[in-house]
Amino acid sequence: MTVRVVVVDDQPTIRLGLRMILDHEPDITTVGEAADGRGAVEQVLVHRPDVVLLDVRMPGTDGVEATRLLRAEPRLAALWVIMLTTFDDEEYLVGALRAGADAFLLKDSDPATLIATVHAVCRGESVLDPKVTGRLVSRWRSLDAAAPSTVPAPVPRFTQRELLVLAEVARGRTNRQIASVLDLSESAVKGQVHALLSRTGCASRAQLVARAYEWGLTGTM
Repeated sequence: MTVRVVVVDDQPTIRLGLRMILDHEPDITTVGEAADGRGAVEQVLVHRPDVVLLDVRMPGTDGVEATRLLRAEPRLAALWVIMLTTFDDEEYLVGALRAGADAFLLKDSDPATLIATVHAVCRGESVLDPKVTGRLVSRWRSLDAAAPSTVPAPVPRFTQRELLVLAEVARGRTNRQIASVLDLSESAVKGQVHALLSRTGCASRAQLVARAYEWGLTGTM
């Protein structure tokens, strides 16, 4: 199957570069583009892509709000959201995770990483660039320090295997990589991740990582 993608960024040169990389792949095609979040929602509703590449910081409706709008649309339940970010965007990362983004990718990532990320989310996997994850942890801790009275959601009782799988998910590893690290079958890992999502009420693996930080479980990972 050909993966259909909408590209969203307020800079025309970046949109052009992304389209050139994506359209060079035989099983990926760009079907639309937009310069802001509102345009992203319109393009996605018109073209019904599999994936939207969404810049996190844009004038007007930014990528976080666009993700919320997309996730609120029942007709787009099968859409995968890849957030494009830079090192200066950590203030947006937590909001984007909570809004339901499936993956985070640095704008300066190489073409091979971009293509691999598109394919990964279409397999139901989440991608958190290790550099982005570090920024996310820092931002999350700063938010916790600024709001010490916030009552966190109750922590589910995880099994030891679930904690191990959750630790590897938080490190940004794919199902295949987790299977190799934990000496499990890929199908077993997929089942564990599905169970974790179901029990925590998370819509994506990226949200699952965010909840792990919120619960303070990363200190034991």
